[in-house]
Amino acid sequence: MKVCVIGAGSPYTPELIEQLAGMKEALPVTEFTLMDINTERLEIMYGFCIRFIDFLKFDVRVTKTSNRQEALRGSTFVITQIRVGGNKARINDERIPLSMGLTGQETTGAGGFAKGLRTIPVMIDIARDVEKIAPDAWIINYTNPTGLVAEAVIRHTNAKIAGLCAGGTFAQVWVSNALKVSPDDVRYDFAGLNHMNFSYNLTVKGKPLTPDEFASAAEQNGSIDKELMIKLGALPSPYLQHYYHTSKKIGDSLNAPKTRGEEVIELEKVLFKEFADPNVNTKPESLKKRGGGGYSEVATAVMEAVYNNKDTWVVVNVPNAGVFSFLPDDAVIEVPCIVNAAGIKPLTQGKPPEAVWGLISAVKNYEMLTAEAAVTGNRDAALLALLAHPLVGDYECAKILLEKILEANKDYLPAFIK
Repeated sequence: MKVCVIGAGSPYTPELIEQLAGMKEALPVTEFTLMDINTERLEIMYGFCIRFIDFLKFDVRVTKTSNRQEALRGSTFVITQIRVGGNKARINDERIPLSMGLTGQETTGAGGFAKGLRTIPVMIDIARDVEKIAPDAWIINYTNPTGLVAEAVIRHTNAKIAGLCAGGTFAQVWVSNALKVSPDDVRYDFAGLNHMNFSYNLTVKGKPLTPDEFASAAEQNGSIDKELMIKLGALPSPYLQHYYHTSKKIGDSLNAPKTRGEEVIELEKVLFKEFADPNVNTKPESLKKRGGGGYSEVATAVMEAVYNNKDTWVVVNVPNAGVFSFLPDDAVIEVPCIVNAAGIKPLTQGKPPEAVWGLISAVKNYEMLTAEAAVTGNRDAALLALLAHPLVGDYECAKILLEKILEANKDYLPAFIK
């Protein structure tokens, strides 16, 4: 079994290797190919991974390449974790909206829009290469904005893709921590989109949570007002703080000395210095500050389900297919699914709280327009996407914002530059 990682220079790669090393019986990986267009980061990560697999006693062949087609040949799974434009582009995604008094965040609002425009064309190219070179392979995608990526790849290619995010497991963790139960015993209905979702009808071993138990679980979500969650009857994704506490979040960001992207650039300088140290053969402690951990468990759960035809409950980004009547059937949503060798099947969900229908629908409308704009370079679709987004919504503002985003990202948006 060959696993190929596109964007292997990411600091998340060691977590994936560690997870696979602990699953040698279930996922007998024989080759691990690292691919990245940033040759400096690739060389550093390759050297570290060689030392790390030796430390883990993981019997696997590790290869590296900057040639995507070469990396894909013979792959069973293709893990994508790219960042088009790097963290420098992320800083623009944060700073440009903030300069206009809007939310500046890498996956939410205008920042997520900019990242989607850059990322979707590259991910479609990768998916088309997978179709030609490794047609039986599954793409396990963690490239953000993963919901937008899944929307575009599913619409424009026939590649098999699982659009994943660790956020689908947050409610399990919150309930588990609050009630001291196993996460595997926690189930819930789940409605929404990537980084814009709600967990509701929560149960432990099939038994609904009492009001007090729900309140205890809500306390574990430190991003949303507890009283609001109780009124909603749902646990929102932490990213909903940008919708429900908009003024506070924008104020905090404007008053912060640095954006998250600026912090990450400084952190990764330290991280890659440690990765490059020939004496370092385990994950550096500073990796914990990078955030985003936990994705490898979800990725490998899907891989194991497909490889061993093992029915597995996982939250995945898939076409709606009638799950929620207030959204188009072909709209990609984030929803619990059963995954096995036959593919990914979304599960029927209970009726979500009425107070969230409109917000989900508005953001889905924005996502579908953004995916169209990213593929076609259509400026009208791009403008209408920003206008449709609840965190933008003003026409004069959207026009100025679009031009600023297109100018800042012109090196990555050939479809828009006629």
